[in-house]
Amino acid sequence: MTTRVNYEHELSLLNHDIKEMGRMVETSIEQCFVAFEDQDFEKAEDIIKGDRTINDLERSIEARCLSIILRQQPVAGDLRVVSSALKVVTDLERIGDHASDIAELILRIKGEHVYHVVRHIPSMATAAREMVRSSIEAFINQDLETAKQIEKQDDVVDELFDKVKNDVVDLLKQSSEHIDQCIDLLMVAKYLERIGDHAVNVCEWTEFSKTGALKNVRIL
Repeated sequence: MTTRVNYEHELSLLNHDIKEMGRMVETSIEQCFVAFEDQDFEKAEDIIKGDRTINDLERSIEARCLSIILRQQPVAGDLRVVSSALKVVTDLERIGDHASDIAELILRIKGEHVYHVVRHIPSMATAAREMVRSSIEAFINQDLETAKQIEKQDDVVDELFDKVKNDVVDLLKQSSEHIDQCIDLLMVAKYLERIGDHAVNVCEWTEFSKTGALKNVRIL
C-alpha cells in the first residue's frame, strides 16, 4: 500500500469514527428531550452513563489523529484536515457533556406543570440537534457552503433561548414556589444554546480545513 493510499485509508477510518461520535451525541440530545417531556428519569440516568462512552471515543479519535500526523507527516491541506478533526472531536465531546448536564438537571426538576409551561425548550432542542447533525455532515463532506448556512441557524437557537427566558419569567409571575425549577429550566436552555455554539465551531473548523482561514486569520 502506497503512502498516499494508506493515508486515504486512515482518513476514511477517522471520518467513520467522527460520524459515529456525532451519531452518539445526536442521540444523547434526542434522548434528553424524550426524558424531559416524559419525565423519564431512568433514561436521564442512562444518558449520564453513556457520556463515558463518548469520552472514550474522543480519546480514541485523538490517538488516531496523532498517529496519522506522526506516521504520515501530512502537510498543507492534509494537515489541516487532521488538525481540524482534533478540534471537532473536542467540540463533540463538549456537546456530549452538555447533554449529560441536561440529563442531570432533568433528575432535579419535578412537576409536570413546570415542564409544559416552558414550551419552547423542545423546539430549541430540535433546532440544536439539527445543527449538530448538519455540522458533522458538512465537516465529513468538506461542504463549505452548508457549513456557512448552519452558522446562520445559530440565530434561531438564540431567539428560542430568549423565548424560554420569557416563558420562565411568565411562570415566576404565576408563582414564586417554582423558582428552583425555573432556574434549572433556564440552565437546560443555556446548555442547548452552548450546543448550538459548538455546532458553529464545527462549521468554522470545516472552513479552516477547506481554506486555511479561521476567524479572519489565514494559517497553514
